[in-house]
Amino acid sequence: MKKLFKTHQFKYAILVAYDIVTLMASVYLAEFIVGGNDPDYHHAFIYSFIIPAIAILANVAFRLYASLWRYAGINEAIRIVVSSLVTLVINISVMAIANNVVDNFQFLMFRWCYVFFFLQMLFAFAIRFGYRGIRHIKGDYQNRFAEDKAKAVRVMIIGAGDAGIALIKEIRNENSLNMEPVCLIDDNVEKQGRMLDNVKVYGGREKIVEAAEKFNIDRIIIAMPSVRAQDVADIIHICQDTKCHIQTLPGVYQLIKDASLLKGIRDVEVEDLLGRDPIDVKDEQIKADLKDKVVLVTGGGGSIGSELCRQIAKCSPKQLIILDFYENNAYAIEQELKREVAGLNLLVLIANVCDEIKMDAVFKTYKPDLVYHAAAHKHVPLMETSPNEAIKNNVIGAIVLTNCAAKYGVKRFLQISTDKAVNPTNIMGASKRICEMVIQHANKLPGNTEFVAVRFGNVLGSNGSVIPLFKEQIKRGGPVCVTHKDITRFFMTIPEAVSLVLQAGYYAKGGEIFVLDMGKPVKIYDLAVNLIRLSGFTPNVDIKIEITGLRPGEKLYEELLMDEEGLKTTDNKLIHIGKPIEYDEETFMAELNELVDAAVNEKDNIRELVQKLVPTYKYTKN
Repeated sequence: MKKLFKTHQFKYAILVAYDIVTLMASVYLAEFIVGGNDPDYHHAFIYSFIIPAIAILANVAFRLYASLWRYAGINEAIRIVVSSLVTLVINISVMAIANNVVDNFQFLMFRWCYVFFFLQMLFAFAIRFGYRGIRHIKGDYQNRFAEDKAKAVRVMIIGAGDAGIALIKEIRNENSLNMEPVCLIDDNVEKQGRMLDNVKVYGGREKIVEAAEKFNIDRIIIAMPSVRAQDVADIIHICQDTKCHIQTLPGVYQLIKDASLLKGIRDVEVEDLLGRDPIDVKDEQIKADLKDKVVLVTGGGGSIGSELCRQIAKCSPKQLIILDFYENNAYAIEQELKREVAGLNLLVLIANVCDEIKMDAVFKTYKPDLVYHAAAHKHVPLMETSPNEAIKNNVIGAIVLTNCAAKYGVKRFLQISTDKAVNPTNIMGASKRICEMVIQHANKLPGNTEFVAVRFGNVLGSNGSVIPLFKEQIKRGGPVCVTHKDITRFFMTIPEAVSLVLQAGYYAKGGEIFVLDMGKPVKIYDLAVNLIRLSGFTPNVDIKIEITGLRPGEKLYEELLMDEEGLKTTDNKLIHIGKPIEYDEETFMAELNELVDAAVNEKDNIRELVQKLVPTYKYTKN
């Protein structure tokens, strides 16, 4: 029963009932006021059924029962006035026609209509804005005694636009939060110094630290859903000097029904500090490219592979095949997709991409139209101690799959590559460069398959990346280990990278190496500092940052292009095409076969053979 009173339908019914009663009462009151000593209650009785019906229909038409009246403002007030005016016009018109009145009586009727109009508005405003006023008074009363329970959280809101003002209203209406908006910050000089909803706009972003100290701010909420990501990142950097809890309202908000801005607020993450604006991806191109296709994703349980599966699943493929050697990863993404994507034709296969017989059977049986090859060994330090395994899994896997793709007429084969393939200093990067060459070679073979590769840098949050590692080290109390104070890396979020990979596939003609625009490189040391601050600690005071030295095969910085490669642009400014580097095909195949034989037979000269294939590969000889 208690839940019934809180439902939207129940509140709707109560409001309609209130309007009916008050509208009928307004009919009699108007007659009493204008009727003088001889009120015509007979006519009032008739009108008390007709006029409220007209007014209710006008209220429905102007959505007076669809608003959240706890947030009532100028828009709701305008709708009340307009609905009442429409009712007034209809009343005058209907009465004039129905009663065929004489001049004197018409004058009285018009007076009656005007009085009814003001009474209608009075009662409508009373319940709708009265409800908000009572909540506000109740909140003020409760806040007087808040100190007896707990100290109110003092909030600074950055952004004095629509989102900021709406957030203030919500905070005041949600008394259980025990939060108090204390000041606003906005770079618009016309707003600075003004009071907005009884909260002062203290100044621009340069006043953030000063305001935090002056007003004893506990929490900062960034409410700028439509500004550039770089501006948000710059503001977060300033906020970090305050030692306040920093939160943000990401994306363009929309307040509908019981939706709440407060529910959209989240803690600032390290991704927010990258200052990357939302990527421009042509969803319609991607969906058209994947719709009704049989799509095979190798390494489908990994960080990149699983996100590929998520995004592909939403594009209505004829069948999505997830292939992975690790059953736990494959099982996790299978269960997620079954739960989240209704009607998906999903198949999960456990297999090793290096198994020629198994891969041949997979391609022969399921005949994939598109293949996204994300299966790979990618951990640089581990591959340095197991170079043969890097060649077996990465290179042999690519050879087996490209042969199957060409044999069974796959429309497109897309290889996931890495910036570590450029002038590699480690075996993992060198193995991925060889994979790119395998792709280039396969594209020259007879057949219609388009073989392409997509090269990008690090992705935030992937298995083995620095972010999860740093978080775990912070959780343990430190130290946070950085290999070199000047080491930099390119970063992109996993969904961003995968969206661009899928669109790059749409641009494919065959033989290209697509290069994703990774933005500006990020210093890993700065990343560690920011992550410690976001966790509420002071770097090198609460949590120490320890410089451990470069690991074997690790570069100070990564590159996305080799010197010989030029760049061509695509329609998407974040996707470029690197010019393939020509090489002697016969020599390449001979050296490739020699490398594969050495890896399979566990020979010790793997690095020397890799360098023959990839002259830009540099390594330290033992």
